[in-house]
Amino acid sequence: MMMQTMQQLHSPGHFVRTKLAFSPVKHSARFRLAPRRIVASAAVTQDAKELYEALETAALELKRAPPSLKYEYSGDILQAMNALKEGGVLKKWGAELMEPYDRRNVFLGDLKRVGVLNPSGIGVASIRNDKAFLFTVVGVTSVLAVAAGFLPGDWGFFVPYLTGGISIAVLAVGSTAPGLLQFFIDKFSSIYPDYRERVLRHEAAHLLAGYLYGVPVTAYSLSIGQAHTDFAEAKLQRRLIEGSLEDSEIDALSVVALAGAAAESMQYEEVIGQTADLVDLQRIILRSKNKLSSAQQQNMTRLAVYEACSLLKKYKKEYEALQEAMKGGASIAQCVRTIEEA
Repeated sequence: MMMQTMQQLHSPGHFVRTKLAFSPVKHSARFRLAPRRIVASAAVTQDAKELYEALETAALELKRAPPSLKYEYSGDILQAMNALKEGGVLKKWGAELMEPYDRRNVFLGDLKRVGVLNPSGIGVASIRNDKAFLFTVVGVTSVLAVAAGFLPGDWGFFVPYLTGGISIAVLAVGSTAPGLLQFFIDKFSSIYPDYRERVLRHEAAHLLAGYLYGVPVTAYSLSIGQAHTDFAEAKLQRRLIEGSLEDSEIDALSVVALAGAAAESMQYEEVIGQTADLVDLQRIILRSKNKLSSAQQQNMTRLAVYEACSLLKKYKKEYEALQEAMKGGASIAQCVRTIEEA
């Protein structure tokens, strides 16, 4: 996308490190030289084309980097974005950091007014895909088992038992290690006619919210079973497991984490992709310097959804344009251009 209070920041968006400085122009605008990496100077005299090319290159280099170096390379994405900002190219990058929202109590009625179709469904993990997968497995194997009973000789005895055993095996695995079935469940979810639209709305919302809050997006995918939006811990310039987060950091990252779920909730009664978002939110909240009670965490979830919905309505043109760009397979740099030009 938090709790199976919070599923796949999709798979639905993941957060992938200095102190989080929410002003996108605070960072030094000079890129360090690194082996096999092309980095840009932040000189404001550089034209937009060169700066966008630097961002494109940084994204490609990150994509090619081995897993052990992803973290290091993600910093170049942030630097490229800040260089574009300082070069006067980006007007909306980190725009929402200029007017941070206040923490306050948010109720279900507030969510309804901001556009959430089913406020009570926020924070409740969807079992639609699991249920459909299980019913299909049991139904198909049952029919096959009955049909196999008409096979000649010993085949008519053993095959029905073996076929019927598939359902039992699936139920056993689902009860003891459900994660092992997640791959098949994710693939199965693509049979729903609304799947592609859900994924597109979900991932575009993560990307837009991240952009507006100054959190660099390093990659995204809308492929069946691989839906995700990667957010660099480059905004923090440290891993989430290292140290603690200030309230301002929690506030911004929470909105980014739940933007996908918020986007779904404004279009559908049931939010399928919120589990991963909630997991990401929980990871963020657990790093809070000022610990939150269970009640405060629940309110933080509602508040983040409320702010994300408000954001998507405020930047409706950018959101719709971004969806079209992502549908066409736009690169990260192209997505940035789309947001700025909308």
